[in-house]
Amino acid sequence: MRSSVLRRVATVAVSLSVAMSSWAAPSAAADDPLFVGWAELLPALTYEYQPTSLDDCVAGRLRCVDATIRAMEKRYAPLAASCSHQAVFALAYLRTTEAYRRFSATDGNLADPTFVNHQDVAFARMYFDAYDAWSAGSLERVPPAWRIAFDAAGRDGVSGLGNLLLGMNAHVNRDLPFVLAAIGLTRPDGTSRKNDHDRIDRMLNGVVQPLIDETAATLDPQIPALNTPWGVGYTALLQAIVGWREVAWRFAELLVAAPTPQARELVAQQIETYAAVTARTIVVATSYLPPATSPVRRDAFCAGR
Repeated sequence: MRSSVLRRVATVAVSLSVAMSSWAAPSAAADDPLFVGWAELLPALTYEYQPTSLDDCVAGRLRCVDATIRAMEKRYAPLAASCSHQAVFALAYLRTTEAYRRFSATDGNLADPTFVNHQDVAFARMYFDAYDAWSAGSLERVPPAWRIAFDAAGRDGVSGLGNLLLGMNAHVNRDLPFVLAAIGLTRPDGTSRKNDHDRIDRMLNGVVQPLIDETAATLDPQIPALNTPWGVGYTALLQAIVGWREVAWRFAELLVAAPTPQARELVAQQIETYAAVTARTIVVATSYLPPATSPVRRDAFCAGR
């Protein structure tokens, strides 16, 4: 079973690599050690899904998604006010979660919306925890892909598109496999939850253009004019996230199927490497190159709006 899942992961990963073939992926740097210790990589939310629980988050009620959205708004506001380059992904994640809330609340969109609500909250907590650890200077608690993303934004090193892609990469390619494996891939009757995972892709398809438009109107007017790293349009580029989500599911299967803690740690290291190498590729593709390109116009626009 493990070998067949690994082949599926490899197939999807290779197909994504073909789309990125014009960009060389740097090897992992010595100052970004791989994480080890499977238990330490699980989401901070350790409660199990219990539909009858009085706790809204444990039960997966929409009120917990609403609370997560309020937390995202509170975090985004100061980033936007200060024109921080961290604001690009914060806005993207906020709008995506708002779209998810509407999607989940609509009958028929998800087979088990309360379970996916529960997963959504655990997923968001991983981003919160990574950002809070970065802000506190606890870099040893920040996964490598997130470290690269936060560093690039903190030093104003990449374009707005780069900030967006780096955040998406860290959250989908790095965080999502651990969340999926920790929360569960199957229902109590043993059937797969993959159908709901795939249904989220349909929701994401409608988020792309409004998000790009809002980001251009508020944070970085250059975003619509920039060439994407892979030479495709924005809708096609964001659809690459669907491929990343597929890889995440397959990695989660490997984590769950691993027969020993040592085998799980090996899969965890593969996840960290995949996300970190992708992050470095994005940095190479989207870095500002003074004096030809710089964040000056972007920052001036944001400050004056």
